[in-house]
Formats: sequence, C-alpha cells, structure tokens
Amino acid sequence: MRVITANVNGIRSAEQKGFFQWLARQKADVVCLQETKAQEHQLHAELFYPKGYHCYYFDAEKKGYSGVALYCKTEPDKVSTGLGWAHADTEGRYIQADFGKLSVASLYLPSGSASEERHANKLDFMDRFMEVLKAMRHKQREYIITGDWNTVHKEIDIKNFKGNQKNSGCTPQERAWLDKLFDEVGWVDAFRVVNQKPDEYTWWSNRGQAYAKNVGWRIDYHVITPGLRDKVQKAKVYKDKKFSDHAPLIIDYDLD
Repeated sequence: MRVITANVNGIRSAEQKGFFQWLARQKADVVCLQETKAQEHQLHAELFYPKGYHCYYFDAEKKGYSGVALYCKTEPDKVSTGLGWAHADTEGRYIQADFGKLSVASLYLPSGSASEERHANKLDFMDRFMEVLKAMRHKQREYIITGDWNTVHKEIDIKNFKGNQKNSGCTPQERAWLDKLFDEVGWVDAFRVVNQKPDEYTWWSNRGQAYAKNVGWRIDYHVITPGLRDKVQKAKVYKDKKFSDHAPLIIDYDLD
C-alpha cells in the first residue's frame, strides 16, 4: 500500500508544474494533499479528479487559502471532515478516509510564522489536537495521519537548528509536543522507522538558495499508530522535480 502526502501550495499551481503527470506514474493507493488553496467548484473535473481515484476535497471558507484533499484508489467506507473547532474546520485542515479498520487522513496543521497571534493559534490547535490523538489511540483502529505538521521534531530534522529556536515550527514548546506525542501517547514517526539519516527535509524557504543548498526543514509526516510500525517498508522524499516549496513524501506499507 503506497501512501503519498504532498503540500502542493496551491493545487492549480502544482498542476501547471506537472504534479498530476508525475502522480499518474506513482501507483499510489492513497494521496493526501494539503494547502489546495481552491474551492472545489473552481477545479476542472478532467484535471483535478485523477482517473482511477475517488476524490474528496475539504476547502477552507476563505478563498485561496488552506484546504486538504484525499484521492483513494479503493472507495472508502466513510469520509469525514473537520476536527470540531473553528480554526480547524473553517480553514479546511483535516479530512479522513476509513477502510475497514484502517483510517488514512490528510492534515494541514497551522503555521505560526506569520505573527505572534498565529503562533498562539497554532499552539491552541495543537493542544486541542493532542486530545483527539489520545482518543484515537483508544479506538480499535489503525491510523496513518499524513500531512504538513509545520513542526520539526529533533535537531536532525532542520539544517539551522540553533538559529531557529525562537521561530515558530522549531520552538522548544512545539518540539516538546512532538516528544509527548511519540514518547508518551505512543504514536510513531513512520519515516524515522526506516530512515535515520540527516539532511532529509521536506520543506525549503523560497529565500536565497535554500532548495539548491538543501537548507530545509522536515515538517511533513506520516504519523502512525504503533500497530503499523512493522508494516513500514520504505520511505522516500521526492526531489527530482519541484512542484511546491514542499516535496512529496512517499511511504510504502505492507498492507492490502
């Protein structure tokens, strides 16, 4: 089972850069998109509903902002959207597909880099979401929650660790939240199950030559329940072609 997550930073922009031609060759079972930046009625069916997939969008109320999507080879038993509070649901930040006892979700966790207010908003989202993640661990289900979590975990996950301690996405408080998620609540960072290498990033600033010099952050994840840890086969960050300021993260699982 191949699951791809990609923050496309505008689905129409990514389409023009060849994202869908690339996707057609990937043989993905589930594709999770973030930051679609479009209302579904603005998307042409022949371009944004790839052949062979059941396609689901969850848009932000604000046009040109946020939004998530799922493309599924197998029709899900159920698709649900939202998390239950305003800045998750009005901003189109979570969509989940259920297949039997497995759920796959696309998450776009807020960025806090624009202002102190947005950083506070992000921390509030994280506090609320932690309770959701705790509750999920008590359900008789396995989860793959993919997406842009907008937070690095450890020093290995960012090029300039010391210089970013005060910047949203790398603050000690945010990284401690991920410590709690993985070490206490018991979720698993699927990428690190099979890849412990440094310099493995999924996002690069558009400033300077960050992409060319690989001055990046690893902020896109597959976060999985521990029952799936042994099912992770291989993981790859696709960098051969640039569709966005993020790179697609591809993980293969030993699952039907």
